[in-house]
Amino acid sequence: MPQNNLWEQSSKENIGFEPLQDSIVSDLAIIGGGYTGCSAALSAAESGLSVTLIDKKIGFGGSGRNVGLVNSGLWLPPKKVENMLGKEAGIKLNQSLSSAPDLVFNLIDKYNIDCNANRSGTLHCAHSRKGFKDIQNRYQQLTERGAELDLLGPEEAWKRIGSSKFHGALLNKKAGTINPLSYCQGLARAAKSRGAMIFESSLATQIDYKNKLWSIHTEDGSVQSKMLLIATNAYQQKINGAAASKYTPVYYFQAATKPLSKDSLEGILPNNEGCWDTATVMSSFRLDSDNRFIIGGIGNLGPNISKIHSAWAKRKMQSIFPSLENTSLDYFWGGQIAMTDDHIPKILCIGQNAYSIFGYSGRGIGPGTFFGKSIVETFLTGSEESLPIIPTHSNDEIFGKLKGNFIEFGAKLNHLI
Repeated sequence: MPQNNLWEQSSKENIGFEPLQDSIVSDLAIIGGGYTGCSAALSAAESGLSVTLIDKKIGFGGSGRNVGLVNSGLWLPPKKVENMLGKEAGIKLNQSLSSAPDLVFNLIDKYNIDCNANRSGTLHCAHSRKGFKDIQNRYQQLTERGAELDLLGPEEAWKRIGSSKFHGALLNKKAGTINPLSYCQGLARAAKSRGAMIFESSLATQIDYKNKLWSIHTEDGSVQSKMLLIATNAYQQKINGAAASKYTPVYYFQAATKPLSKDSLEGILPNNEGCWDTATVMSSFRLDSDNRFIIGGIGNLGPNISKIHSAWAKRKMQSIFPSLENTSLDYFWGGQIAMTDDHIPKILCIGQNAYSIFGYSGRGIGPGTFFGKSIVETFLTGSEESLPIIPTHSNDEIFGKLKGNFIEFGAKLNHLI
């Protein structure tokens, strides 16, 4: 059975764009139609810049395949971010991304993006006693820095989740869930409505810099621009003239049921929060707007659906919610995450007025939207002060593929048990 992406089949924002078949001149050229690229295109167009975005398909990569949790911050506790980057830089990044859900949901409201936005919160679920200590630590660190969170004990978590499998949970009521592909496509539609030129079926093949202009070539066209953004994240292309980004490719997959009746879902996520757990081999679960139950985990499904991972998804669903024992999983899809060694996104300065952004490490909706907006401020002002992190000229990660293979081996081993 081939993969069948639920988000593709349920999206109401897929308007489609023509391929680039001409030579275009614009202020800003963007390679990559995910959250970062589409957010940047929208922000640039709103600011009066002429902008051209090219990609194979809007939301083709991780933006169209992920869980759809709109969370604040990064995976890392804020203190760890400060220790890694230095206190001042760490505080800046943490504060920048703490309001990322506001940015996402405000854009959804402003441009009427039809992505089943639901701001009822997210739950970080403690899968063990050790996991509960982890979320206690996160709660303390985050609330000390102004976050409004609720730390739930086992009984409260049971009521919120509908399962006795967890030792507690961390509730963020300002977070929420979306159809992630619809959101990305909606950003592209909004950018086009403000004057951005967007082209699909248009992969970059060559990049040159001459006479203070960037030239980006596709199979049938080209773009010349003063400014360049590469925002391909885990789905980078081989482009002559552009060095490949270095990261660890990690696979994540999801499976979903058909729409379920209210009786079938009685007691399950009554407030419709999106959830993920504290396990090293993480899993996630949520409902969509049509009451499909969606479960996800680390692992590469492959083109024909891995039996190891698909069987695990069924067992995991039944383990958390025994009432779904006889419920089938009818959708399976997955994609890649660009994981960095320190789990912190990267901004690389790759030339004059040119940047590459990648490495969201599995949390791309809020950060990707924010980074896309902030890079446009840098293009407009010439100052990098608006950026949430300091750009570098290289990212010296090694053995990315090997580490990715090791993670996949661990996920398969875990899912066999």
